[in-house]
Order: sequence, then C-alpha cells, then structure tokens
Amino acid sequence: MKKPLIVIFTAIVLDAIGIGLVFPILPGLLHQVTHSGNVAPYIGITTAIYAVMQFVFAPVLGALSDKLGRRPVLLISLGGAAISYILMASASTLWMLLIGRAIAGLTSANMAVATAYITDITPEDKRAARFGVFNAMFGIGFIIGPVLGGLLGDYWLRLPFIVAAGLNACNMLLALFALPESRKPQGGKIDLAALNPIRPMKWAFSMSGLTPLILIFFIFSFSGEVYGTCWALWGADTFRWDGLWIGLSLGTFGVCQALVQAFLTGPAVKLMGERPTIFVGLACAALALVVMALAKQSWIVFAIMPVFALGGIGTPALQSLATKQVGKGQQGQFQGVLASVISLSAIIGPLVFSSIYFLVQKEWPGAIWLSDILVYMIIVPVVLNLRLKKEEPDFING
Repeated sequence: MKKPLIVIFTAIVLDAIGIGLVFPILPGLLHQVTHSGNVAPYIGITTAIYAVMQFVFAPVLGALSDKLGRRPVLLISLGGAAISYILMASASTLWMLLIGRAIAGLTSANMAVATAYITDITPEDKRAARFGVFNAMFGIGFIIGPVLGGLLGDYWLRLPFIVAAGLNACNMLLALFALPESRKPQGGKIDLAALNPIRPMKWAFSMSGLTPLILIFFIFSFSGEVYGTCWALWGADTFRWDGLWIGLSLGTFGVCQALVQAFLTGPAVKLMGERPTIFVGLACAALALVVMALAKQSWIVFAIMPVFALGGIGTPALQSLATKQVGKGQQGQFQGVLASVISLSAIIGPLVFSSIYFLVQKEWPGAIWLSDILVYMIIVPVVLNLRLKKEEPDFING
C-alpha cells in the first residue's frame, strides 16, 4: 500500500477511536465535572455539540482543502484533535469539557478532506475498493475505541483522552514527514454561500419523490443515536457495568455488525430485494430491543448481539434503494444531502433520547429501548408507501 494511503487510513482509524473511546467514560467524567447525580441531559448536550461542529465544518474544511491543499488542512485538523483531547483530559468544569468536545467535532470533519485525498490519488477503477477499505478502517477504529476507552478509563478516567492526544500527535508528525500534497491548490476566494450545509436540501426537497426517502434516512439515523447516547448509562444502571464491560459490549456489537454488513447484506438483498431486507432489519432490531429492555442479566445482552446486528442490514439496503431514484449526474449531490441528514439526526437524536432516559432512568432504564421501537414503527408505513422509479420484486407488493 502506498505511504500516503497508510497515513490517511491511520487518520481515519484514529478519528473512529476518538469517537468510540468517549462512550464508556463520558458518564463518569460528567459526574466529576458537574457533581450531578443524573448526567443523562449533559450527555445529550455534549454529543449534540460534537455533531453540530461536524455538520457545520465538514463543508468548510472540504472547501479550504480545495483552495489551500489537502495536506495543510489535514495537519491542522490532526493537531487540533490532539489539543481537544488534552483539553478534555484536564477539564475541571463543564464548559472546558464542552469546548474540548466542540473542537473534537470540528477536527473530525476532516473525514471529508480524507475522502477527497483518496479520490485525488486513486484511479476511478480502484476507488470503490479503496473506499471499502476506508469504511473498514472506520469500523476497526470504532471497535477498538470503546474497548480501549473502557479499559484505560477504569485505571484513570482521564487516561483515554491523554492516549488519544498522543496518538493524534504521532499521526500529525507522520503526516508532516510522509504525506505529500495530492493536488495543486486552486487558490482564490471561497464561495461562502456554498459552505451552507442546508443548501443542498433545497434541491432535494424540490423533488417530491425524494422527500420520503430523506425522511426514512433521517429516522434510521435518528434511531441509531440512542445507542451512543444511552448505552453506557443503561449498562451501568442495569448491570452495574464498569468502563471495561461497557467497552467490551460496544466492541462486540461493532464486530457483529461489521460481519453482518460485510457478508449478509448483499446476499439478503439479492434474495429478497431492498424493501423486504429493510423490514427484516427492522424486525431483528425490534426483537433485540425488546429482549434488552427486559434483560436482568448481562449475558443476555451478549447472547442477543447477533440478532441485534442483523438489524444493520436495513441501512445498506436503503442506501441501495435510494441510489436508484436519482440519475448518475445527481448521485454526488444526493449523497451530500444524505450526509447532511445524518448529521442533523446526530444533533437532534442525543438531545431527545437523553431527555427520555432522564425520565425513565429511576423506574426502568430499559424502557429507553422501547422508545426506539416506537421510532422504528414510523418507518414501516413510509417504506410501504414508497413510490419508486425502479420497483424491485418483493414479497410485499408481489
């Protein structure tokens, strides 16, 4: 593999590790800095701030990399990530932690720059394979992150942030000496209007046939925010899990989901079609959520993980279905819209689910999973009533 790709893929892994390592230790850290007995609302706020910064600055960093070059933007973002982790490691008050999370969200927007770099240096016939590696690297990082965060956090709550800062600093030095510029900077002024993250949605909503698909994507993404927001709280409240067990449970789920999406999604879509695959995914997720809501022993959670992971086949099937609804010349624009929708759900979802968890935490923490089933139920009639340009054969419509 080329040296520049190694640097880029390392940066992607570190971004994912940075996202994942926070989940097991964030409740404990918030207890320390807020001195509050119930930190669920604060978790929603810190998660939403991260998503807001990512949503706003992804197009900004992408545009800057066009004008100034990919390399300087990546170097600055890696340095900024190291600073954000140091700030969180030393946070003694809530506002310091929030600033650290905001900087972390801003620098994590470098994923758009990393994607552009890979596109610059990769021939068209190899891009699909390399973007597959891109997704795999993110998955690996997201599996490592929670386990590492839980293990180190049990030793010292601030240690995961210090380790993450060191890893990002090392990667910045690696990029400084080993990462060449991938394209000649354009220079000139940046079109500020083009940086508006809401702008692409005006085009999408002007096409009535795309509105239901965008709604489904939003609900899917919104429902997924419950896990990052409430998993650690629920594990601690229900099973008295420490950081290590929270990390291991998240890592186990990450492994199961990666295997399902890599090996089962394609055959499922080929056998049933996209729309039935979406429903099978919803059914598996709903079954697993009911079991988790009622579980009194932690081994049950690990036993249901394979069924829970099968719920993940719905999203790739939906992505496949969506790509058939726009022409080849509009695919990039449409994917940009979906990326914006996912970012918006990552802002709203944590605020909603943390508020729900605050209400049910004392009486029945597992009820949070039943609230997610209610969200899934909204998807069913919308998917059933989709009017598609190219309808696939399925067992629903005959």
